[in-house]
Amino acid sequence: MEPRPSRLARYLLGVYGFLVVYGSLYPFSGWRDQGLSPFEFLTAPWPRYLTTFDVAANVAAYLPLGILVALALAPRVHGAVACALAVALAATTSVALEAAQSYLPDRVPSNIDLAANIAGGLAGAIAGLATWRWVVVHGGLYALRDRLFRPGAGVDVGLVLIALWLVTQLHPETLLFGNGDLRSFLDASSAEFYAAETFARVEAAVAATNVVALALLVAPLVNPGQPVRLLVLAAVAGALAVHAGAFAILLSPQETLAWLTPGATAGLAIGALVALVAVALPRRWVVACCGLALMAATALVNLAPENPYLAHSLAVWPRGHFLNFNGLTRLVSALWPFAALAYLLGTAAGASTRGAIP
Repeated sequence: MEPRPSRLARYLLGVYGFLVVYGSLYPFSGWRDQGLSPFEFLTAPWPRYLTTFDVAANVAAYLPLGILVALALAPRVHGAVACALAVALAATTSVALEAAQSYLPDRVPSNIDLAANIAGGLAGAIAGLATWRWVVVHGGLYALRDRLFRPGAGVDVGLVLIALWLVTQLHPETLLFGNGDLRSFLDASSAEFYAAETFARVEAAVAATNVVALALLVAPLVNPGQPVRLLVLAAVAGALAVHAGAFAILLSPQETLAWLTPGATAGLAIGALVALVAVALPRRWVVACCGLALMAATALVNLAPENPYLAHSLAVWPRGHFLNFNGLTRLVSALWPFAALAYLLGTAAGASTRGAIP
């Protein structure tokens, strides 16, 4: 069978491009004209102080961009042409963002950053081209996607939402799986501290409702006959691994399991048990219960007090290099439940029009 282009790769490319733009310009405040050409950095001397971390971070940020460009273009465009297009996109994006950063007082545009971004895009494109035959032609990820999940653009959008849910686990400043916290964007204060027992119950409820919501979001995407419960458990396990890794890297290795509190543990157990039963409900009930779980979880997160277990660790957390990354993950975490609700409403309305919801 003739290999086909992947909508999923293109959707992921669009979403990742938006995340690169947001992370590069965060915190979007203090814009001002400093009296210099925004492209002055192109011919400026190299920065006096360079750190390996900064260079590596800029390469790493554009590496997925190059990979996704190569996979999104395949199989219609590949080889040197695909590589050139990936590098062109990385260079154009980086030049535009570095120029925009010249209007932000807290950002310093740099030709070294530009070079590192282009190198990341090139390396990603080479990696994508080296693996696309396995991914596209010889089965691999595309075949796995087709075997496990239903066909259609709507399902691809759902899979992008699941990928973004994993990204939200990189944000360490919230309760476990506690997405949808809007208080920092609305300048609203956190709730007063509860008694330890009450806080543990709130924390457990947040974790449990989010596990149920995730399970009921995954279930309608899975092909009949495939192990939906196993896929749900795999998604939860992957999120826990990402969350633990984020704590180890962003805070310290000693904080790897700081989030695994009694409340979070109880919530995980309760949520998993409920989810494994709920995925067997008819599709109409799955969609409705998923929406209810998302709304309940989001309300609880916005009513919950600051996590006392993490208060000290976060108070001494030197955000420094991770300031922009933290702002990006906070945005994704805050908006994810609302994007998921919009997706549920859209798919339910479309399925109802077609008479597809039993």
